Amino acid sequence: MKKSLSASSDRYFLIDALRGFAIINMVAFHLLYDLFAIYGLNSGWFFQPFASVWERFICCSFILISGVSFNFSKHAYKRGIILNVFGFAITIVTVLIIPEQAIWFGILNFLGCAMLILQPLRKYAEKIPPVIGAVSSLLIFSVLYGIPNGYAGFLDFRIFDLPDFMYQFKWLSFFGFPSADFFSSDYFPIIPWIFLFFAGYFIWRFIMEQNADKIFKLKVPLLDVIGRFSLWIYIAHQPVIMGILFLIMKTLI
Repeated sequence: MKKSLSASSDRYFLIDALRGFAIINMVAFHLLYDLFAIYGLNSGWFFQPFASVWERFICCSFILISGVSFNFSKHAYKRGIILNVFGFAITIVTVLIIPEQAIWFGILNFLGCAMLILQPLRKYAEKIPPVIGAVSSLLIFSVLYGIPNGYAGFLDFRIFDLPDFMYQFKWLSFFGFPSADFFSSDYFPIIPWIFLFFAGYFIWRFIMEQNADKIFKLKVPLLDVIGRFSLWIYIAHQPVIMGILFLIMKTLI
């Protein structure tokens, strides 16, 4: 008999801890990004291989964990709307205060939309064998990874370019087809990232199917607490970092 996702009221603390680890990495990355890129101490730092790998690791871990956590969401529509509201608020603030670093359709907008997309499909997704769903989602994500950059292939390996007309309209940027005049300092379009979110959803269902969820009840001190407040940390961390760096730089200069 398949185990119900709601069979236990116990919290999966390890998921919180993994989310906490991801948010700590994000804060550290943005601290270095602001210091090196925005303040110009080492403007090429962001394009170093290590920085690119680190940035992708943070993004992928957040989206996978969010896909996993979707399994426990009882108010997906409400949470999706809330995340989009926060995302739009961040867009307004960045456009008004630091337009050169404006954020259009960043991670919060993506996660909010991913929840709104998956929720009506949930009853159909539950009928898909988890291993097939997870593997298929990861494969589609890999093939479509280059869509925002104008090609299809396998991750960074380009197989063929897509026609230019698909990238002529700015509003299509949110779906994964950015126009030439589109720019966002944080950009997670529906394609390809929705499939990584789907993968997280199916991966947890596979873990439950294998009765391997007990390990996720392991508590990791501090990290699990940080993970439970990851949304608020995400919202607050950039203003705090920018404020601290501004004061430091002003003192030094």
